[in-house]
Amino acid sequence: MSRKQKKMLTRILVSAVLFALSFLLPLSGVFRLFYFITVYAVVGWDVLWRAARNIAHGQVFDENFLMALATIGAFVLGEFPEAVEVMLFYQIGELFQSYAVGKSRQSITALMDIRPDYANIERDGALEQVDPDEVAVGDIIVIKAGEKIPLDGVIIEGSSSLDTAALTGESLPREVAAGDDVISGCINQSGLLRVRVSKEFGESTVSKILDLVENSSSKKARAENFITKFARYYTPVVVIGAVLLALLPPLLLGGSWNTWIERALIFLVISCPCALVISIPLSFFGGIGGASKAGILVKGSNYLEALSETEIVVFDKTGTLTKGVFQVTAVHPDTLPESRLLELAALAESFSDHPISRSLRQAYGKPIDSSRVSDVEELSGHGVQARVDGLLIYAGNGKLMDRTGVQWHDCHLTGTVVHIAVDGCYGGHIVISDTVKPDAAGAIAALKQMGIRQTVMLTGDARAVAEQTAGQLGLDSFHAGLLPADKVARVEELLEQKSAKGKLAFVGDGINDAPVLSRADIGIAMGGLGSDAAIEAADIVLMDDQPSKIASAMRISKKTLRIVKQNIVFSLGVKGLLLLLGAVGLASMQAAIFADVGVMILAVLNASRALKTEAA
Repeated sequence: MSRKQKKMLTRILVSAVLFALSFLLPLSGVFRLFYFITVYAVVGWDVLWRAARNIAHGQVFDENFLMALATIGAFVLGEFPEAVEVMLFYQIGELFQSYAVGKSRQSITALMDIRPDYANIERDGALEQVDPDEVAVGDIIVIKAGEKIPLDGVIIEGSSSLDTAALTGESLPREVAAGDDVISGCINQSGLLRVRVSKEFGESTVSKILDLVENSSSKKARAENFITKFARYYTPVVVIGAVLLALLPPLLLGGSWNTWIERALIFLVISCPCALVISIPLSFFGGIGGASKAGILVKGSNYLEALSETEIVVFDKTGTLTKGVFQVTAVHPDTLPESRLLELAALAESFSDHPISRSLRQAYGKPIDSSRVSDVEELSGHGVQARVDGLLIYAGNGKLMDRTGVQWHDCHLTGTVVHIAVDGCYGGHIVISDTVKPDAAGAIAALKQMGIRQTVMLTGDARAVAEQTAGQLGLDSFHAGLLPADKVARVEELLEQKSAKGKLAFVGDGINDAPVLSRADIGIAMGGLGSDAAIEAADIVLMDDQPSKIASAMRISKKTLRIVKQNIVFSLGVKGLLLLLGAVGLASMQAAIFADVGVMILAVLNASRALKTEAA
């Protein structure tokens, strides 16, 4: 509980005790009025102050004005206990609301804890703590065990485990060593790290994420905008209604002025729209907070709302549904043993930095003895020629085999095929391909279970590769051999296939897909532990690159919207009934405030459920 909340609780308890004593003390006359004004001032002075301040700024009609008008009116009618009681219960409701909002903010606050307080720079043999803003690109910083990584950079010395939970929602630590990239916001769990800074603090991952979260409240959903407009017109209407209720019956029907003024004051107490005004934004805030705990960053409640209306999900392939990392997926020997075929290929390719060469060396898994390799020649568009242990090795595509006159055969698998020839004799071939992410198939299945009408994959890869991936994952359709401009054109076609209220979401890696991410109704990026392009281009960022988080985000979105609709219907329904009862004299002042506070508490409790949405 915050300091402000503790002060409010103290005032409520003091006024509650004084109010209870009023039934035991022999109060009468001016002393009775003075006593109740004192109790009222203890619990409600801030409401009167806010009402007066808002009126001075031209903002007359709000809940503070309604409460001030109703309770002062009760004093004028001589209903001193009722005036204090209304203010007391109103403040109890306000305290509860403040506490609920604070609880809902905890996930965002936890995310904001990724902001580093300092960076350690080594100067004159000693560590000096400086503001992260003062560190320049190229500086060497030192991160001790238990400290936050203050800036993005590359490890030049040391190894450790990093806690990335604040960014990705993942509980498992990430192992890092010299040569690995690290990003700001993670916590160094064990070893001492020396890191060369690669970005200034203003451009770092943590700075971009914090800016995203801090500005998310500026992008409001339709439901929030509706409530804002509704409150703008609703409050003046009920005030005018209360005035008419106080004046017309006595003037036209000859009723008692005191009776109808009291009913008008009850009408004002009931009409307070705080349940709606508080619970709807709180629901969206809870949804965004719940998503952030799962490593899903949503840039505004409008995107959370749109996600619940998604009908078509379009995926980029490489880096989104697949890992984007080439690996040896098959070794097919012909005249050589499998291990020998892989060894010769890795040695022949050992001087190349091509991704295919790296994947061959990785699959070989043993230290490369470069003394065994000589006369290396890269043959552009074909492969490589080298001598390994004195043997003439050709490693490359079918064109290379044709060029050297080697009889070879194609592979039934899709992917990049590296053929190996030894002294003019075909040795076999190795298949290298991009592997599908472990949760990709499950992600597609989960989306279909949630009612997504179409799942589509767009890729620049060859048709055979795309067809295999689409079939493996159970996608509805795919389009292969596309350039970035072609992807935009395909998305335009798909946008015409959705319903009037439906939405299209595009999921990409946020680097090469910025045009498509911008064109889709909702752009979802694989953040890759904070890819700059992903954070800039997309509306929603998945911080751990897992496609399954898309379904999680949609579940959070749908539950949040259900809660919002429940609160709107419940609050308006109860308000309407109570206003009618108050107008005809069937609701007392106490019943009105109990009902108003009760509705607000129930609506806020319901809104708080959005934060507890299961992301898995």
